[in-house]
Amino acid sequence: MASDHVTEIVIFSLFFLVVSGMGFVAARWRRAETLDNLDEWGLGGRSFGGWVTWFLIGGDIYTAYTFVAVPALVFGAGAAGFFAVPYTVIMYPLVFLFLIRLWSVSHVHGFVTPADFVRARFGSPTLALLVAITGIVATMPYIALQLVGIEAVLKAMGVHGHWPIIIAFVILAAYTYQSGLRAPALIAFVKDALIYLVIIVAVLYIPAKLGGWGDVFGAAKAKFDATPAPGDGITIAGSGQLNYAMLALGSAMALFLYPHSVTGVLAARNRDTIKRNMAALPVYSLVLGLIALLGYMAIAAEVKPVTTDGKPDANTAVPVLFDQMFPDWFAGVAFAAVGIGALVPAAIMSIAAANLFTRNIYREYIRRDATEKQEATVSKLVSLIVKAGAVACILALDPEFSIDLQLIGGVIILQTLPSVALGLMTRWFHRGALIAGWAGGMAAGLWMLYQIPNPAKGKEHFGSAAYPLNDLGFDTDMTMYAGMLALAVNVAVAVIGTVVCRAAKLADGADATRTSDYVADEGDPRVKDLDLASST
Repeated sequence: MASDHVTEIVIFSLFFLVVSGMGFVAARWRRAETLDNLDEWGLGGRSFGGWVTWFLIGGDIYTAYTFVAVPALVFGAGAAGFFAVPYTVIMYPLVFLFLIRLWSVSHVHGFVTPADFVRARFGSPTLALLVAITGIVATMPYIALQLVGIEAVLKAMGVHGHWPIIIAFVILAAYTYQSGLRAPALIAFVKDALIYLVIIVAVLYIPAKLGGWGDVFGAAKAKFDATPAPGDGITIAGSGQLNYAMLALGSAMALFLYPHSVTGVLAARNRDTIKRNMAALPVYSLVLGLIALLGYMAIAAEVKPVTTDGKPDANTAVPVLFDQMFPDWFAGVAFAAVGIGALVPAAIMSIAAANLFTRNIYREYIRRDATEKQEATVSKLVSLIVKAGAVACILALDPEFSIDLQLIGGVIILQTLPSVALGLMTRWFHRGALIAGWAGGMAAGLWMLYQIPNPAKGKEHFGSAAYPLNDLGFDTDMTMYAGMLALAVNVAVAVIGTVVCRAAKLADGADATRTSDYVADEGDPRVKDLDLASST
């Protein structure tokens, strides 16, 4: 009951009020003459230096996914949940060159979204529209995951119902509307400080109370040995190794295709800021590995997740662990770390999705002569709608593990890889083939997701993102991340389609970028006059 958690609730509420105040004050931080344009409201003036970018991108990437979803999967399935660690390790080398090139070409042309880049690179508003819609749709379940994180903390404190979530997101919506990207950038300092503090204390204090790491791993092994299930265990069984590897690779390729990740990068001051951050951010991977171990600690502590509708909610495993192991006052601090860790990325995600709508739908198809102030106003309003859409994702999908919300979003956003990531490196693909590839990959991905059940919750569809290969005719019990299978379809169609289009000499769009645009740095002129002349 909530009455048993008064100290935790008070401390959690105080931190929430502090960061909310910071969110409103952020409008005056690095104050510009006006926030009525997307460069200022949506990208913080494109002026963030190394430290601000570090905390912004870290706050953007390491979310409630980190503190709730990953250890919840480890708690429920074992070693399979550690896929998040190698994926963050290999991600930074994979995206290093791509992000620097994206920053440069966006700096020169005034691109605000990845769809802006696609529009100019391939001369196709249709392809840009598809990239924009994909980004918005893929972001919804990711924001929903943040809601799940806050809800898990509230449940651990005995607070049930949706009204606290509604209040939290109304306040989040208010200061995001007022301050734009400056709000999560400023709050990210507090968020990361709390996370570092909590995880250091947790990995030193909790195992010591449980008898040491040997006892922690022993308890986890005993649990999975006693309740064997396909894919579960303290090590990865042969049938789960392919899915583990593809999850890591697919998630690494997907993460910086998300519009909110691009937003954090485009807000940086120069190329060196991006380089330094991409080189240093793997430090977070170490922290992520330690956080994942909280799942095993929860097993050793014999944590009983909060029961919802007669079923245990695995997403509450870590919050309940904190409640059991920490003194009330520090449990409140830990809950605040999780809650704030959800608010920061939720704000960035809603801003990024709103920018996609404004630049690539509203300005392209509804009002081409929109002023910068009108663009900013539309983005502010759409950012509110996006948050409401995230709630609908929770109600519609209701996966067993909250991490599946991110994996489902990954299947969707991966279908923009040929046009965005490969487009940064080559102009070989034909715009028509990229559209066909997107359609083929998206259809394959959604079909596979629809076919995957969730027996634990009695759902027949959208149960997870692990597709059984025997459904494709292979004589095996192995599964594979649906996102990688869908991406393979996408790339195959795009390659074959490009060859066919070139052979048929079909008209292609004009490339509005130049080779020199991809190496531009701070001090080069910003040219925002994207040519919106008619093209297919």
